[in-house]
Order: sequence, then C-alpha cells, then structure tokens
Amino acid sequence: MYFILLAFCYSVSILPLWLLYLISDLLYVFVYHILGYRRKTVLGNLRQAFPDKPEADIRRMARKYYRNLTDMMVETIKLLTMSKASLQKRFICDLSPLHKLYNEGRSCQLHLGHNFNWEWANLFCMQGVQFPFLVVYMPLTAKAVNRMFRHFREKFGTVLIPANDMRNGMAPWMGKQYLLALVADQNPGNPRRCYWYPFLNKMTAFYKGPEMSARRNDIPVVFADIRKMKRGHYEARLTLAFEHPTLTKEGEITEAFVRYLEKNIYEQPEVWVWSHRRWKHEWKPEYAAEQPK
Repeated sequence: MYFILLAFCYSVSILPLWLLYLISDLLYVFVYHILGYRRKTVLGNLRQAFPDKPEADIRRMARKYYRNLTDMMVETIKLLTMSKASLQKRFICDLSPLHKLYNEGRSCQLHLGHNFNWEWANLFCMQGVQFPFLVVYMPLTAKAVNRMFRHFREKFGTVLIPANDMRNGMAPWMGKQYLLALVADQNPGNPRRCYWYPFLNKMTAFYKGPEMSARRNDIPVVFADIRKMKRGHYEARLTLAFEHPTLTKEGEITEAFVRYLEKNIYEQPEVWVWSHRRWKHEWKPEYAAEQPK
C-alpha cells in the first residue's frame, strides 16, 4: 500500500501548480459541499472564536478555510518534485534570528501553530539554516500514510522526533547544537498535566513540555507565524521571544505563545486548522492546583 501511495503522489507531483490548483478547486467542492468533512466541528469552533460575527461571516470564513485546506493537500504533494529555487520564490522568511543563535553556539526551539503551509515551512527552514533541523511530530495511526509523510519530510534531511517518545528521540542530541521545531498548539493527552489559558474564548490546555525543556536547558525560544500572501505564496515571520528562558517565571513562555498565536489567528483566521477537535478536554476547577502561581 505504501509504494502505491508514493507512486500516486509522485505522478501527481509532476503536474504544474496551476493544474494542481484546479484539482484543489474540485477537492474543495467534494470535501466541503459533498462530504462535509468535519464541517460541524469547523463551524462550531469558528462560532466560539468569533461570537460577535454574523452567521454569514462564519460560513464565509469556513469556506475560505476549506479552500486553504485543499490547497495544502496539493501543495504538500508538490513538495516531492518542487525545486529549491521554486520554493524560495513562493515562501519567504528572514532567518537571521536563527543564524544569530547558531553563530553564538546555542540551540533553539521554534514554536509555531497549525498555520498553512507548515510543510513548505519545514523544507524552507531546513534548507536555509545550518542547524540540524529536528521536528516533533505525532505518528499517524495508518501505517502506510504515516510512512509516506515521513518520506515527505525526511527526504530533505529533517530529523523527525515522535511526540510520544520524546525522551528517546532527543537522547542522541543532548549536548549538541540543534533547532527543534514544535507545533505548540497540539491538544494534550492528559488534561491534568498541562497549562490552561483562555484561548479563542475558551479555557484551553497546552503542553508543558516545550516550556519546561527551554527553561531547564536555557534554550532560546523563537515564535513563528506563517501568513498566506496569495495562493501559493507564503511569508513566515520569526520573533526571538525568549533569549534566556531560565530567567522567566513558570508559565510565562507558554502564555506568551498563546497570546501570540491567538493574535495571529484573529488577523488571518482562514490559515489555522479549525477542523482539529482542539477542545476535547473541558476545564475543571481541580486543574487549578497544577497551574503556575
């Protein structure tokens, strides 16, 4: 099954982007209008985040989101045959904050959200920095699909660290210089062992791990935001948020990222993944004991 999927993706990847975007338009009609993929979840999340918006605006945002979702599907497949020069025309980012940290001999954590197109960001960043580029990912249940996505990412030199085995995945890199990319808006598995903050009008759980690692090892934290400028063109913006995390209070880094991410979502909502069931856990008063004082 894996080789069939890979052969199919390669055959699609050689098509020009203009034709892939026509395919994306057809996929949008199927995914949104016919299949209705997680449409109830998307509309519910948007209503929660934008309670003052009229229903017409909510549905307009939902349609724009699904168009971006199907664009990302074809853009990700295109990575298999996209040249470095073509990517650099379509994805822009000033990497100087990362170069500065590398030249100082320091490692770095890159915190970002589920903003389109993080797959293109992965390749662009990996090609543009001197760091070994490590990316934390959540393995997929379907083995063939998981293997295919590993191929997409690892073929460019990215080192994948499974989120469910971080300790062993990071062990070879202890004492070495690296750049660790963390999609820091994932839904934690254990609601008791996380930080809770208001996010998009709802108390929301966030993993403690990224902040704890940065503070324990004094690893600088850079926040990243990806904006869609127009179809097939993106710009990522990097902010050196915490140069010396050991000087911060518990929870400070996570809360700063939550506010940063929320602001960026409100400014361009259609590029964040609304189809995630992000709020599986509900806040309970007993979780307060675990929160930063």
